[in-house]
Amino acid sequence: MTPKRTQAPKVAKKARPKNAAAPARAEQKRAKRATPRKAASVSASFDEVVALIRESRARAFKNVNKALIELYWRVGDYIEQKIASDGWGKGTIVALSEHIQRAQPGVRGFSPQNLWRMRQFHQTYSRDSKLSPLVRVLPWAHNLVVLGRTGSRQETEFYLRRAVREGWTRRELERQIRSGLFERSLAQPPKLSPVVRELHPGAETVFRDSYMLEFLGLPEDHSEADLHSGLIRHLGRFINELGRDFAFIGSQYPVQVGGRDFALDLLFFHRGLNCLVAIELKVEEFQPEHLGKLQFY
Repeated sequence: MTPKRTQAPKVAKKARPKNAAAPARAEQKRAKRATPRKAASVSASFDEVVALIRESRARAFKNVNKALIELYWRVGDYIEQKIASDGWGKGTIVALSEHIQRAQPGVRGFSPQNLWRMRQFHQTYSRDSKLSPLVRVLPWAHNLVVLGRTGSRQETEFYLRRAVREGWTRRELERQIRSGLFERSLAQPPKLSPVVRELHPGAETVFRDSYMLEFLGLPEDHSEADLHSGLIRHLGRFINELGRDFAFIGSQYPVQVGGRDFALDLLFFHRGLNCLVAIELKVEEFQPEHLGKLQFY
């Protein structure tokens, strides 16, 4: 007897639209495209919060510095009065320093040497209405550098004003004094054309005849390419030397004159003068045609 073959029951299959997965894929693509934009937006929002923190910390530092300078000013005034009225001397100042340490354990900045500096600080600036506001803006460390390393009042005023205007760190202030910026500014005033003087009256305080670039560490027989790459590599320090209002735009910046293509070695924008500043680099002795090239641009 031959067994009867049975057929498996047929399962009904639901018809699937030909493009059913297309909307899902399209949504995924849109999500992928939106993700970088959303991430960038979130990152920008985070940066705004960081900027708020920095601004708040900067204001707090200024307030703390102002209070500290005012305290040192008053202590210096008090010591000066006591020297005049009670004959305070070195021994008394040492005793005062020790008393402060006992009364305020852990407080710093009131060593005998620093107490004498407070007296010198007040004595130097108390009768000078032009300089006393400047010293209240700078940190104490900056004031000590200027007090200890400048001679004439003119030199003192020069470095105080430059330090405030340029926002120099203490190290940069020391570097500028060490390089003789004040003497160089007197001996070598900037050479400006009549047109520049007329268009930008403040340019004399912006540009200098010579700049110190020892931080590049270049050999004596360096090339223009070495100079160019060194300035780009140390761009932050170069801008410190130029001045804080200089903003870097580009290197080998393309310009077109008369249908011909040229490239500026370095291009900056100066915020104070509201103008572009082009720099042409040369390592050879100055030639009139060098200036002619810049005038051509």
